[in-house]
Formats: sequence, C-alpha cells, structure tokens
Amino acid sequence: MSTTRFLPLILLAAAAVFIAARLIGNPYVFFAGYVVLQYIVLSTAWNILGGYTGYVNFGTPAFMAIGAYASVALYKIVPLPIPLLMLIGGVLSGIVGFGTGYLTLRLRGAFFSIATLALSVVVQTLVTNWDFVGGSRGAYIIRPMTAPLIGGGYIDYLCLVMLALAVVSIVIARAIERSKLGIGFATIRDDEGAAEASGVPTLRLKLLATTLSGALMGMAGAPLPYYVTYLDPASGFSLTYAVNAIAMPLIGGTMSWIGPLLGAIILGTVQQLVTVTISSAANLLIVGLILVGFVVLAPNGIVGLVRARR
Repeated sequence: MSTTRFLPLILLAAAAVFIAARLIGNPYVFFAGYVVLQYIVLSTAWNILGGYTGYVNFGTPAFMAIGAYASVALYKIVPLPIPLLMLIGGVLSGIVGFGTGYLTLRLRGAFFSIATLALSVVVQTLVTNWDFVGGSRGAYIIRPMTAPLIGGGYIDYLCLVMLALAVVSIVIARAIERSKLGIGFATIRDDEGAAEASGVPTLRLKLLATTLSGALMGMAGAPLPYYVTYLDPASGFSLTYAVNAIAMPLIGGTMSWIGPLLGAIILGTVQQLVTVTISSAANLLIVGLILVGFVVLAPNGIVGLVRARR
C-alpha cells in the first residue's frame, strides 16, 4: 500500500480512537492514553536509529528532556501554543542529535550506547544546575483549564496533540522503511563495512537517523510539563523512558514500523493497568518479565514470530 493510501487510513483510525475515548466519558482514559501515545512516538523514534540502523541508543531521556525543558523555559518567557512548543523542542533535540551523532557515530556497538548514556548524564547535570528552569527543585506549570478548539479538559487536548504526533511518527517510519533510505539503513545494520565498501554514504545516513530520532523524541517531550504540571530532573530523566523506548520495539519487532506500535500499545496498556490495580513501582518489573519472555520465546518480536509462522 502506498503512503498516499496509507495516510487516510491511519488518520481515520486515529479519529476513531479519539472519538471512542470521548464517548467513554472517563477522564482517566485520556490520562492513560496520553502515556501510551507518548510511548508510541518514543519507541518509533528509537527504532529509526536502533532498529533500522542497528545503533542502540540509551539517550532517550536526554532528547525527551530537552523538549520538556525547552517548554518550561519558554513558559517563563512567553507561553506558546503546544504545537509550536513541540516544533521548537523537535528542532533543538534534532540539533543535539546531529551533534551527538557527529561526535559518536564513529563508535560502534557498546561504545556508542555508552556515549548516548553519557549524554543523558551531561544534560541532566546541566538542567539540575540551571536555576531558570527550577534546577534541582523543579518547576511548576499552570495549564489552562479548558482546551482550545475542541473544548473539554486540557488533557483531552494534550492527548489529541500526542495522537497527531504518533500518526506523523508512524507515517515517517513507514515511509523510511519502504524507501531507498530504509535500504541504506538496513545495509548499515547488516554490515556497515560492506556498505561503506559498496559506496553507501554511511555517516550521512547515520547522522540523518540520529537527527530524525532525536527530533521526534524532543517533540514527544515538549508537552510533558503541561501534562504533569510539575517537572524536576528526577522525573524528566526517568529511567522508565529509556527502558520502555528499547523494550517496546524489541517486543513488537524492530524490523518493521508496526513493531514499535504493537509493543507500545501492549506494554503501555499493561503498565497503565498495573498502575491502577497494583502500583506504579511495579512497572519496570513488568517490563523486565515481559521482555525476558519475548527474548526467550520470540527473539524477533511479535512481527518476527508472525512472519516465521506464516
């Protein structure tokens, strides 16, 4: 199916999901739905670099926090609409992604992963010592009571915006997978040395992957201060983001755009149910158990398991 045909279908599905949530009439559906949609964006963004290109990135919290703290800084200067904040957060995170890639993409394997982990530590240290955005104390955000355009609660509006971003990220990932760019990413993942010998511009493609992945993560983080209303370094750089961004594509399957989508929906929904019924502290334990089970039973994820059975 071409992108021109796929886009109307996914827009129709997104509209149906939002209308169904409004018809349910339970505000918690939007609180939980926002988190699941956020993870769809993060896992899809991670998969562009980690799944398509084969470079495992542990810097998800850093890119997401750049978008979040950009929103906090702008809130103190001049409050802007959420879509504009997401665009600004995406640009800043994309620039950092490009710079990080330029400095670290000559490293491979575990060395690159450690470098991205160091990025999170550096960014967290800078934010913790930046008093303008609250420093270690954190910062409060007063969100509007009503949502623009659609009416209702502001969380409904945040959920709608994140739903739109999830659609954009899925369309981008699917377009990459079915293009020459996706083939170039796959050659890097399978054998980078052979790709370079064949004339593939590996550094250019890797820089594009890190920039695009970082930009989407920053866009996902921009609305976070308005969702939680209080943001501090501990929550902004939570380990949960890094773990879920890796676990969800691995559970769903990293070789296809639909893998991160399935993994985020399944794992995100399970986590929200566990939060309501047991405790939010059990989320990472649930992620670990599910991930171990999939590594043993379906190492290529749900998509790989289905393809093998077919």
